[in-house]
Amino acid sequence: MNAAVLLFPGINREGDVARALKQATGKAPAIVWHAEHELPRGVDLVVAPGGFSYGDYLRCGAIAGRANIMGAVRAHAARGGYVLGICNGFQILCEGGLLPGVLMRNRDLKFVCKMQHLRVERNDTAFTRQYSGGQVIKVAIAHGEGNYRADDDTMARLEGEGRVAFRYCDASGAIGGAANPNGSTHDIAGIYSERFNVLGLMPHPENLIDPLVGGVDGRGLFESLARVSLAA
Repeated sequence: MNAAVLLFPGINREGDVARALKQATGKAPAIVWHAEHELPRGVDLVVAPGGFSYGDYLRCGAIAGRANIMGAVRAHAARGGYVLGICNGFQILCEGGLLPGVLMRNRDLKFVCKMQHLRVERNDTAFTRQYSGGQVIKVAIAHGEGNYRADDDTMARLEGEGRVAFRYCDASGAIGGAANPNGSTHDIAGIYSERFNVLGLMPHPENLIDPLVGGVDGRGLFESLARVSLAA
């Protein structure tokens, strides 16, 4: 699997994502500057990492979603290429038209940074094959605008088509109430595109790949993607 990690001004998680990808695949990803117009040849996966692209001016991800490189990312996804957006990257994918909906201010209008349980809603996608359906994992969250919102028709499609990837939950897998850290509709922590080749999620699996930092539950996502190849 050949990967590329996008780098926008203000992004600060590109090194974490690169390390997770190298651990899973044995190959360091290419780092692609936002002003480029093309992705490296032979790329299977493009990752938009977390941080504060362009200082989060306007709406989070709004400027990055219109950067030069995003045209190539949209074309890559249209060809069936895989795209992953994490935290600010999720916001960028929504602003760039690759995923529906928008990420709003957290319910309590506070930045939240803590460990968080997630429920894996399905394990038959390129992003989740190393997990079990319904498995509860624990990763990190760090965001001020992770409250996922969409109109009623969009929410009905996401639910009806099985495009909710992860939901916020407690340690037992129960959703709702205090288990939801930001007020996200339907406890959504991540969603897929119509073809299931684009995933956006607010939590940070790349930070939970080493027992020295508190757990390895994030490994499953990157180990799943390690098997992805558009040439296969």
